[in-house]
Amino acid sequence: MAGRTPYGNPVPVSDLATQILDPVLRKRAGISIGLVQSWEEIAGPRLAHHSRPEKIQWPRRMHEDDPFEPATLVIACEGMAALHLQHETGEIINRVNSFLGFNAIGRIRIVQKPVLSEKARPKPAPRPLTAVEKAKLSDTVGKIEDEGLRASLERLGATILGERKRPG
Repeated sequence: MAGRTPYGNPVPVSDLATQILDPVLRKRAGISIGLVQSWEEIAGPRLAHHSRPEKIQWPRRMHEDDPFEPATLVIACEGMAALHLQHETGEIINRVNSFLGFNAIGRIRIVQKPVLSEKARPKPAPRPLTAVEKAKLSDTVGKIEDEGLRASLERLGATILGERKRPG
């Protein structure tokens, strides 16, 4: 339980975080958390893994009477995905505008830099176990009768031991 409403009902942490982060993102980057969270749906999975919306740059208005001008969406993008993104800018502008509900974006500016996402990050493989570690692990889980549970625990143990430094 993260928090409670005035009526005592639990509220998910993600809802509380959104309430806190959304105004900060709007002020600092001119972007809503909803746009960032929905980026995969807007850009498509192929581009979303290698790009992310950074900020929305609104043109300055000198007077309140100045006509509305659409903003520029700044997108961080990795390597070759920038070329694909460049070819699909018109489609992405249309999708972002339909997501926002009005013609807010007029152009896209692509900034090439690393975009780290958990899905794209390769996980290091654990080191192979020594014969002593394998024997100790087999002895530890050997008394478990359920075949599936024993195999699962053995894989878990091998992963945990493989992430540790070599004994010795």
